Amino acid sequence: METNQQLRVATYNVHKCRGLDGKISPARVLEVIQQLDADVICLQEVVHAPDGPGRFNQAEQIAMGLPEYTWVFGNNRPLYGGAYGNMTLTRLPIAEWRNHDLTHRKREERGVLQTDLALSYGQILRVFNIHLGTGYMERRHQARRLLGESVLTQPESNHPRLVLGDLNEWTRGLTTKLLRNEFQTFRPQHVWRFPKTFPGLIPLMTLDHLYFEAPLSLVKTRLWRSRQALVASDHLPLTATFDVAET
Repeated sequence: METNQQLRVATYNVHKCRGLDGKISPARVLEVIQQLDADVICLQEVVHAPDGPGRFNQAEQIAMGLPEYTWVFGNNRPLYGGAYGNMTLTRLPIAEWRNHDLTHRKREERGVLQTDLALSYGQILRVFNIHLGTGYMERRHQARRLLGESVLTQPESNHPRLVLGDLNEWTRGLTTKLLRNEFQTFRPQHVWRFPKTFPGLIPLMTLDHLYFEAPLSLVKTRLWRSRQALVASDHLPLTATFDVAET
């Protein structure tokens, strides 16, 4: 007998909560996240500085506005008296989590936040929240590390995987090639049917991506283009809904 659990996920680069108007507003980003109504939310470019000014206490402010979620934070480098990195929020139970370092030489510190989530029937879903570098050679190094045994192909695990985030790759580079060999994906499209995701107002390139594998089966996707989302960050949230089969 086969049963399905439906799962809605989102990836969103919040740009340190700095909007297109130059204003830093965690509250505005929170409003966008609340609109998504996703079970798993992967955020990139988040500041977690609880001892700093309120506008830099972003992770806690976002989490406090989403009391039905638990959250983890991947610290990639110090910033504003706190830390800067990726944040994953979820309505599902968290079984385990860790942050993988993908920094290349003296480039900006980068990481992959792995969160193992318990689905309703006991299966573990391994979620990887990614923010890769902006340099071509940097990303080639990160792609090989990402697809290696220390991150995506850990030899002791056969858990299904979900990979999402800002890959900073707008052409079919090595990261895209390796991930497409391993996973399924789709072309993001918003309401105007442009197959691009960045920048939000006039999309010229696709930076935000989502890769998945069985037992996840894609139901629908949406690039979230609300009035608030168009201003809150230079990226738009990308959402996807899946059926997750139990066999």
